[in-house]
Amino acid sequence: MLIALVEFADQVSVFNVFRYITFRTGGALITSAIIVFLFGPRIIAALRIRQGKGQPIRADGPQTHFKKAGTPTMGGLMILCGIIGSALLWCNLTSVYVWTVLLVTVSFGIIGFYDDYLKVTKQTHLGVSGKFRLGAEFLIAGIAAWVIMRAGTPEFSSSLTFPFFKDWIVNLGWFFIPVGAFVIVGAGNAVNLTDGLDGLAIVPIMVAAAAFGTIAYLSGNAVFADYLQIHFVPGTGELAVILGAVIGAGLGFLWFNAPPAAIFMGDTGSLALGGLTGTVAVATKHEIVLAIIGGLFVMEALSVIIQVFFFKLTGRRVFLMAPIHHHFERLGWTESQIVIRFWIIAVVLALVGLSTLKLR
Repeated sequence: MLIALVEFADQVSVFNVFRYITFRTGGALITSAIIVFLFGPRIIAALRIRQGKGQPIRADGPQTHFKKAGTPTMGGLMILCGIIGSALLWCNLTSVYVWTVLLVTVSFGIIGFYDDYLKVTKQTHLGVSGKFRLGAEFLIAGIAAWVIMRAGTPEFSSSLTFPFFKDWIVNLGWFFIPVGAFVIVGAGNAVNLTDGLDGLAIVPIMVAAAAFGTIAYLSGNAVFADYLQIHFVPGTGELAVILGAVIGAGLGFLWFNAPPAAIFMGDTGSLALGGLTGTVAVATKHEIVLAIIGGLFVMEALSVIIQVFFFKLTGRRVFLMAPIHHHFERLGWTESQIVIRFWIIAVVLALVGLSTLKLR
């Protein structure tokens, strides 16, 4: 919206700053943080009144979690308010990529909200049925992948690119849609599985947002893309503004989610943020790099898959409890040890992922 002020730059030269994605990214970060800081306490108070007992605690979970009983969930509403409000203010709203990312973010947020609502009202950790939830997610993600494919440049709009290899491109044709949908849905659910301890998911999400904000900006800039020999995807630079808003909203939320948490993110936030990150990865043609930068989320998701598969096959467990952060809790690690060490892993993986931009 504010980019429209560029039209008056001839009369007021300072309005030229709105041309720059870097300036608007910084503005989006600050704006989203302010929105969450201002409205966060009111949202928390309203959710605490309406939810009563708060998010239900798993009976088979670590004993330390029972002291968190009564903490409200759906904190993702705070994050979404910050991201959407800031994006509408600072983004170029003529960009199809901006609207596609916002579509996935809001839609996944609605699915997560409904899941949280059922858990809170029924006081059970079981929410929406898995088939319905995955079906809805794949439908939304499939539409997003189709829009991205249609918006891309013809030479590789339906192609899969590989890190470390500048010329290795596989044209998937229409198969790009299910692959893109899988990336988006997988990212959403991987972040959802990671969100189990205070602050555990939000900081790695902010780290991933910073990394993909850099990638989006560079991929959408013809000069930088040519210098780094990465694939130029016109228009994706605008996604850096949304990712700046994610960082700002994440900082605001972390203020209230820091141990002991005043509110939990819930599926409302984790599904939305994961879907957002996955959509950006598909749009910028860095789907495989997402598995590196988001390696922490991949690890969490794989621990659940391995646990379920091995238990059905042998009746025995690989981990003391899944997702894997609960395994370390059972080993005696404190919550702060797990969270901080996982943050470190997230930062290291993000740096490795960013290194693929030059190592080609």
